[in-house]
Amino acid sequence: MNASASADFSGTRPVAPAHAFDIGRLTDYMREHVDGFTGQVLAEQFKGGQSNPTFRLEAGGSRYVLRRKPPGVLLPSAHAVEREFKVISALAGTEVPVPRTYALCEDADVIGTAFYIMEYVEGRVLWDPKLPGMSPAQRGAIFDEMNRVMAALHRIDPVAVGLADYGRPGGYIERQVARWTKQYRAAETEQIEAADHLIEWLPRHIPADDESRIVHGDYRLDNVILHPSEARILAVLDWELSTIGHPLVDFAYHCLVWHMGADESRGLAGADLAALGLPTEAEYLQAYLQRTGRGQFAAVSEVDWGYYLVFNMFRLVGILQGITARALQGNASSAGAHEAGKRTRPLAVLAWRLAQQVDAMR
Repeated sequence: MNASASADFSGTRPVAPAHAFDIGRLTDYMREHVDGFTGQVLAEQFKGGQSNPTFRLEAGGSRYVLRRKPPGVLLPSAHAVEREFKVISALAGTEVPVPRTYALCEDADVIGTAFYIMEYVEGRVLWDPKLPGMSPAQRGAIFDEMNRVMAALHRIDPVAVGLADYGRPGGYIERQVARWTKQYRAAETEQIEAADHLIEWLPRHIPADDESRIVHGDYRLDNVILHPSEARILAVLDWELSTIGHPLVDFAYHCLVWHMGADESRGLAGADLAALGLPTEAEYLQAYLQRTGRGQFAAVSEVDWGYYLVFNMFRLVGILQGITARALQGNASSAGAHEAGKRTRPLAVLAWRLAQQVDAMR
């Protein structure tokens, strides 16, 4: 992503008319429910984010972040800000850095939809995984830090942090395939043959291996806040898709960046990784396996790993289709929603091509 394109996603802008809310009602709510709150709220909207509109609030010399469900007709189980609040609160004090949470409001009468308020964390949000302008050593350190934090998340016992009921143990992939097929069909704006093939292929090839850990669901470079000058993550954001699930499926989603090209997405496919100072996908996976105590890469079969990648590509196809549908309704939270929707078909084609490669390995 070039500098001008990055500017489209970074920073804040005035609150979009479609997402406007009653500042006075919000101020009254915060005065009652947020410890130490004073003053009158001023709000701006973050440019980034496609799903749940997110706002920077200023009041009484302090800054906060408000994340809300979007207005309009929503897909079933989507935009679960209540779940985000629960998991972020539960992870406080663990090795996974998260913002402090202040309040969850499920009363739609306050600003029109459910929302929560959390700490504003000052730092860097980076969008291009090639990390332009950095040295190879700096790039490698940031990728290693992302790897460390995700491994830390997958080592956490859900029961120990009060998340035993955060999702059903076992059968995660089967449920996810069914869920994202349903979501895709509900948001379908055009027929994509490759997506139809995937919907038939995925349920027939689910790996037998099954595990249950806390999974983020959307862990990537632009969903973490980095220290202003160090290769250290200060906060992991956007927990909307988190649940109890298979850690390797979660990690495979994170690794899609190695399969995406810069032209179709912010990806590393075709990049000179050695010159950039970045690991290969296999090296990155090996570091994760060692950190989670899994041993060698051979412990994960190429067929299973390929399936996890195909599934995650299909899931992203479903997400992009939902963005397209919201853009057509006029309530998508990012100005780039229409452009994001154009990636749906190429990604479905890429996923189906990889599925055929996985079949050839069997």
